[in-house]
Order: sequence, then C-alpha cells, then structure tokens
Amino acid sequence: MLRPIIAATFIALGTQATGQVATSAGGVAMEPVLTGLDAPWGFGFLPGGQVIITERAGRLLLLTPGAGAQEVRGAPDVVARGQGGLLDVLVPRDFAESRELFFTYAKAQGMRGSNTAVAKARLSDDGTALEGRETIFEAARGASGGRHFGARLVEARDGTLYLTIGDRGDRPSAQDLGIENGSVVRITRDGAIPSDNPFLDTGGARPGIWSYGHRNPQGMAMDARGNIWTVEHGAAGGDEINLVERGANYGWPVISYGRHYSGLPIGEGTEQEGMEQPAFYWDPSIAPSGMMIYGGDMFPDWRGDIFVGSLKFDMISRLEAGGAVTEAERIASDETLRVRDIREAPDGAIWFLSVGQGALYRMSAATS
Repeated sequence: MLRPIIAATFIALGTQATGQVATSAGGVAMEPVLTGLDAPWGFGFLPGGQVIITERAGRLLLLTPGAGAQEVRGAPDVVARGQGGLLDVLVPRDFAESRELFFTYAKAQGMRGSNTAVAKARLSDDGTALEGRETIFEAARGASGGRHFGARLVEARDGTLYLTIGDRGDRPSAQDLGIENGSVVRITRDGAIPSDNPFLDTGGARPGIWSYGHRNPQGMAMDARGNIWTVEHGAAGGDEINLVERGANYGWPVISYGRHYSGLPIGEGTEQEGMEQPAFYWDPSIAPSGMMIYGGDMFPDWRGDIFVGSLKFDMISRLEAGGAVTEAERIASDETLRVRDIREAPDGAIWFLSVGQGALYRMSAATS
C-alpha cells in the first residue's frame, strides 16, 4: 500500500488557478504541482512522469501524477543541522533499467562532525522504499558547523558523477588539496576514482578532486556540449558562475569579487596568476541555488541559456551564454519565493522548488 503524505498536497495540473508572468519569451504560467513541502531541496524526473523530491530534514517523497505523493522509506540518516540534511537527488540516464538513484546528504562523522556524502540505492518496483542503499563517497575531516555543504550532483556524458562540496565555513581549506572542502569532486557510480582525475600523482591530494578554490557551489549543470558549470555563493557580493575545468583553481578565498560580511576585503583582490576568473559574478549577492541549462522546445528562444534560482531576491535569473555570460532577465512572481532548485522537464517546461512557498511549481508557455 502507498503511504499518502498528509502534509503535502498534489494539485492536478490545470485544476488550480495559475499566475501568469510576462517574460522575454512571452507570457508564462506558474502552476503549483505539490504544496505543503518542508524545506524542499532537490528533485528529479523519473520515466513515466513521476518526480522524486528531497526535504532537508530527511524526508524523501515520490510524486505520481494523478495519485499524489508518498513517502519513500530508507532514505539516509542525515545531520539536519544548519544547511545540512538530505540534499540533492540525481536520476541517472539509465534509471528505467537500473532503478538506481543517487543522493547527497550531510553525514555524521565522529562525535559532532559531518560532511557531504553520496549514497546510491535502488528504488523498489512499487516506489515505496529504497533498497540496497550504500554510501559510495564521503568527504574527509568533517566540521562541527552547519555551513556550506555544496552537495549538487551531475551525471557527465561518460557516466561519471560530479559533486560539489562547499568550504564548510573553513575558508583556507578551499585551497588545501588534502581536503575535499571547497571543491568539485569526480567519481564513478560505484564511488571509485577515475584514472584521469587531475591530482592522482600529487602528493597528499585527495584523488577525487577535479577542481578547487570554490566557496559553496549549490548549483551545477551540464550544457549541450558536455561542459560542467557551477554557481556558487560569494560572501557579501561575489556570487559566481564558473565553467569547471580539469585541475583548475577558482581562487577562493585568495581572490573574490565580494567582501566579508563585516565589510572588510577578501584575500588579495580579484585576480591572481594561476587562478581562474568567473564566467559571471553578481554584486550584490543573489544567494544562488539550483542551476539548469535549457535545451527544450517549449521556449526555443531560451535554448542554451542558464537559469539560476535566487534565495535572496525571490526570482529566477536567466543568463545568456552564447559568448560572454550576461544576465538577461529576472523572472519574479509570488511563486518564486526563495527558489532552491530548478530543472527542465521532459516536455520542455521548467519546474522549480520554492522554499518560501513550500511548493513545487511548473512554469510553461501560457495559452491564450
């Protein structure tokens, strides 16, 4: 038997009054799909129209169109403290055959520590439970605080997994290759280290590190060419979009376009030899979370554009990336309150999670 979630309400598309917002692509409709969510963090589309959703406190939900939402048993035990908890979910391309799912979460380490970890499990045939769950990766030397877990997952074209890990509030660690803090990590689906990772022959380096010098990347996406992009929180200013390159150092906290919250400067300025420049940065900060690069047919004028949710300004930022990355538009409505995650649906609609509304929404081309 499916276990209905009383605190979350499925709304059949087209049955609820929807908001309409003017955009560069014309009017768009904002339709609620699921309401009553508690600090939702990540979601993904399954074949057949189901949607898997994480809540930061540790609850995992499966939404079935026409049947509502149910809780899925067997989610990882999480440290739901500060920004930690049950975080991202990845539905791999072969889910229809493997039924495997991947999750990021704050995993307990020692008496009070925790750090970002990745678990994989098989979703049972009836969708009620995770089976065979195992932790395939965890970052070393967890901190006792609850900040900057990063925790986005992307499956690359070659089947490897890219994982973002924040600096955990320990700024210098983002420049320390002996710790995964402040890095993008690349692993296989079993948690092994690919043989072409850049620091395998660097003494003392953690072998999973692909790039480093990141602050807190809470968004990551792959473009049509297979390139990996991240969006990460700055301090007071300096939120960055970065094109992630093998072995590259993105500079935090040595260089930044932001300032400390105290108003004092960060590091040694905005440039330094051997450190990458962001593809784009915001000042003031928008508190970015969630990232998607659009490739669908519903909004052809937006193909190739980057979409980023804002936790601070309650909007979705659209950026054009044909050459230099530039912010082209801010899409804001009552529904875009603290946007945590954003994804392209199989039909080309754009879905997003609003923490402020506790809801999952579908953004689609408005019909006259």
